[in-house]
Amino acid sequence: MATTTYLEKRGELEEYFDRTASDAWAKLTSDAPVSRIRATVRAGRDEMRETLLGGLPKDLTDRRILDAGCGAGQFAIEAARRGANVVAIDLSPTLTDLARERVAQLQLDGTIDFRVGDMFDPSLGEFDHVVAMDSVIHYSAADIAGILDGFASRTRHSVLFTIAPRTPALSAMHVMGRLFPRSDRAPAIQPVSEKGLQRHLDQQTDLTDWSLSVLRRVKSGFYFSQAMELAK
Repeated sequence: MATTTYLEKRGELEEYFDRTASDAWAKLTSDAPVSRIRATVRAGRDEMRETLLGGLPKDLTDRRILDAGCGAGQFAIEAARRGANVVAIDLSPTLTDLARERVAQLQLDGTIDFRVGDMFDPSLGEFDHVVAMDSVIHYSAADIAGILDGFASRTRHSVLFTIAPRTPALSAMHVMGRLFPRSDRAPAIQPVSEKGLQRHLDQQTDLTDWSLSVLRRVKSGFYFSQAMELAK
């Protein structure tokens, strides 16, 4: 599925999260004081994490889960607390090292295998569930459909992920973000409509037994994301 646009965007994300913004993300994903704006983003991410966890069985004992784009490991930790065996992968070695440090002092019922690399790598094996929290929001609907097709081919039950929903307000913010110098902005978020995503999914012949549904939208200040589920 490695399209040119996917590879280009992956390179941008690696540069941003591992070099440009690694310190900011380390702080955002901790209990350290942050600005009022970042506090709303933290609250939104906390709510989204709980939403995605709520889409999984309460008892995750022996379930194998891929945390695709794990960042500092917050979702992986919560899943492992519930007994899951998590493969947590991210493009950023800096954030992955931070996640390992945080997990080292914890008592977990499951396990976490942190890796650095591409969440789409088929060598990661098969899973019961895949979770991609805010990991595909920078990609087009066509690329997201391809990513989901790849995930589904090695997933037994469900793929939980988030999109940036296409709304007038978010689309306006997306346009405004392009006005800032490239060196001063994060990789652009791609607003996606549910109908547009479904249209691209319908073109993936391997997904005929899978259905797409909306779990919940989360809006907290500058954080706006929509939880989705692709399930058999």
